[in-house]
Amino acid sequence: MIHVKTEREIKLMHEAGKLLAACHQEIAKLIEPGITTMEIDHFVETFLAKHGATPEQKGYRGYPYATCASINDEICHGFPRNEPLKEGDIVTIDFVVNLHGALADSAWTYAVGKVSEEVQKLLHVTEQSLYKGIEQAVIGNRIGDIGHAIQTYVEANGFSVVRDFTGHGIGPTIHEEPYIPHFGEKGKGMRLKEGMVITIEPMVNIGAWQSKMDQNGWTARTIDGSYSAQYEHTIAITKNGPLILTTLS
Repeated sequence: MIHVKTEREIKLMHEAGKLLAACHQEIAKLIEPGITTMEIDHFVETFLAKHGATPEQKGYRGYPYATCASINDEICHGFPRNEPLKEGDIVTIDFVVNLHGALADSAWTYAVGKVSEEVQKLLHVTEQSLYKGIEQAVIGNRIGDIGHAIQTYVEANGFSVVRDFTGHGIGPTIHEEPYIPHFGEKGKGMRLKEGMVITIEPMVNIGAWQSKMDQNGWTARTIDGSYSAQYEHTIAITKNGPLILTTLS
């Protein structure tokens, strides 16, 4: 079932999104060789608590942490750990903020120190593909238009788009219909309507797009050990075009 949001609900989700964006801004200052993703996880939970918010995914289907922290070949849902990050690593920090019942979801991939030119390109292409998808998130377009824009851009740059995990509707729960693949055909799928709130969150691999699961039942990683990056925003479909809810503005 798709929950179309009112202007008031979107405004409240935007407030949650601004807090999430502010937290990511602080995370960016922490990322350096030697820090652990467990330390980042503790920081996020403390930061949100200071601002009257909670990490929504903690406890969701038994997930034990405030963040997902996916390193290098981990595509998504990596567990925070006490192993220090190293020069040349990349790490995706993904979390959902609950601010007075309103939700916002965003992920960002960070370079740890200096990374290779190929990895720099991966980060750039993945982030740009997110905005290619957002451009298509307008009333009357179809879900396939979003995925097609992302896929064609990513593959033109020599990378691959993960098929096994998608964007989704959000609010009042984390994962709702519609689901938003990051690949697809133009003109296919459900039409976008005013008041829908969705996440667009392409996961892009240097190598093959296929994934495999760790024994913890949560963490997905590339089948060939290649690096994977992800960037995600929460978007409201409005009469004035796509409204990014997970920014400071």
